[in-house]
Amino acid sequence: MSGFEQLFPGSLPKLVMFDLDGTLIDSVPDLAAAVDNMLLKLGRQPAGIEAVREWVGNGAPVLVRRALAGALDHSAVDDAEAERALEIFMQAYGESHELTVVYPGVRDTLKWLHKQGVEMALITNKPERFVAPLLDQMKIGRYFRLIIGGDTLPQKKPDPAALFFVMKMTNIPASQSLFVGDSRSDVQAAKAAGVKCVALSYGYNHGRPIAEESPALVIDDLRKLIPGCLDLAAEITLADVVQPPSGNAIVVVTRKLWMKVIKALARWRWRA
Repeated sequence: MSGFEQLFPGSLPKLVMFDLDGTLIDSVPDLAAAVDNMLLKLGRQPAGIEAVREWVGNGAPVLVRRALAGALDHSAVDDAEAERALEIFMQAYGESHELTVVYPGVRDTLKWLHKQGVEMALITNKPERFVAPLLDQMKIGRYFRLIIGGDTLPQKKPDPAALFFVMKMTNIPASQSLFVGDSRSDVQAAKAAGVKCVALSYGYNHGRPIAEESPALVIDDLRKLIPGCLDLAAEITLADVVQPPSGNAIVVVTRKLWMKVIKALARWRWRA
């Protein structure tokens, strides 16, 4: 029995929201290269790919602070130093994504969902300026009508604001929606939004097994969602799905954010 058959018996979700890094693409090699470039320019030793793999998942500012601290705990990092380092990192990361690859099964799954008429959106903590070009470089950008980056809204995952925003824009309720991610932040955001969550075991979760976060389903290949595609041998956990306090939850967007929202909507219409 496939993942969709287990989570949505007799039907398919109308909306599937995806995380990006660690879920659809392995971007750590390029992120590590940019981190090491930053550290070397600051007169520090490079961190290396394995350390960066444990630090990613909470957005570029946090990644930079962890690199400066050399650990997940970055509370002692000086804010001014972190801001200067972030500028160096952003410039370095923007120069190349040649080492980033799409995980096996991702293109097959996105293509299948598209053929079934399932709405798809992307919600990532990666800075917005990098997301659409990277998706198009990976040749998967056309599948997403709505893209929310880590700085599109005031909040980023694990806050559920982006999930609420996407469900409001598509007019699809939480009961007919699914979130697919790889980290604790993804699972927490989905639970807070009242959305079932599928987690990939191969992603980035700070070195911890994602099953510890009790998503609805853990799989090691995205194609295991599709009926009849692969023999399903996934780990199932019965997680409580917490409904939001109000069925009419609204994401408040300030005037300063209207231009970002308009850009997101423009991409949505352009990809339609």
